[in-house]
Amino acid sequence: MEGKEKEVQGTIQGKSKRKSKVSKEKKIKEPQYYTSATNMRTLNYKVYYMSLGEKVFYFLIGFAVGAAIGYLFYGGLAKDAYGEPTSATYILNMLISGAAGIGAGCAFIPIRTDMIQKTRTKKLKSQFRDMLEAFNTSLGAGKNVVDSFHSVYEDLKVQYEEDAYILKELEVILYCMANNVDLEVPLTDFGARSGVDDIVSFANVFKICYHKGGNIKDTIRNTQIILSDKMEIEEEIETTVTGARSEQYMMLVMPVLLIGMMKMMSADFAANFATLAGIIATTIGIVMFAAAYLVGRAVLNIKV
Repeated sequence: MEGKEKEVQGTIQGKSKRKSKVSKEKKIKEPQYYTSATNMRTLNYKVYYMSLGEKVFYFLIGFAVGAAIGYLFYGGLAKDAYGEPTSATYILNMLISGAAGIGAGCAFIPIRTDMIQKTRTKKLKSQFRDMLEAFNTSLGAGKNVVDSFHSVYEDLKVQYEEDAYILKELEVILYCMANNVDLEVPLTDFGARSGVDDIVSFANVFKICYHKGGNIKDTIRNTQIILSDKMEIEEEIETTVTGARSEQYMMLVMPVLLIGMMKMMSADFAANFATLAGIIATTIGIVMFAAAYLVGRAVLNIKV
């Protein structure tokens, strides 16, 4: 019996250790910057972490909007029989507006972070396509791979600003080549950090072809054509859903505008929102519009 109890305790302790190990791994955040093979700092495009100033700024924006909407929908409660505000009315106004503002501010930070990260990825895709076109043109003109990367860097310097993502990546690639690092190393690292399937595919194709001694010109040309067609399809889809996304934002704003107009135009009608039935109806409406926004956002998030 004692042996069985010890065995059970050992099993339980092993499970608890594994759980604690998994929980620790989950808490570890993916770094925003890595170090290349030549000790250059490289950006991790898959994540974006706001600075303290950015968090405060976007929290204040969310707080202001949330507090205003909270007051608009739930302001003016606990008035007396003559419709005059009481001390409870002012207290409730502050509590409701503050709670709504804090909730909106905390919710807006991750939403804005996701928007910034997606915008950055979109820019990287566009710049990478331009790099592929310039690289394919240089190879077609008879230049070797090393000279082609130098030519691409000079061409894109005219097209983009100095802090463009693709220029920074080309600088890493050129510096690695100058220090006798295999070319596929920075390309593979770039694909892993980008989080973009097209860049990962290009890095893998280039690694196999360049390492195995295949026809690099035809391979790059075919890869460039396939990836460019895919990116054009993504842009067409994005253009198509832009109108639907604008309508979605309008539908979110419309209830706020309608409630504001009704409360400003008729004080007697606005008093109905302060009743129990008005509070319940308002809450149901907010929940329905929030659910509709989340469903619409998921539907419009089309990936190729």
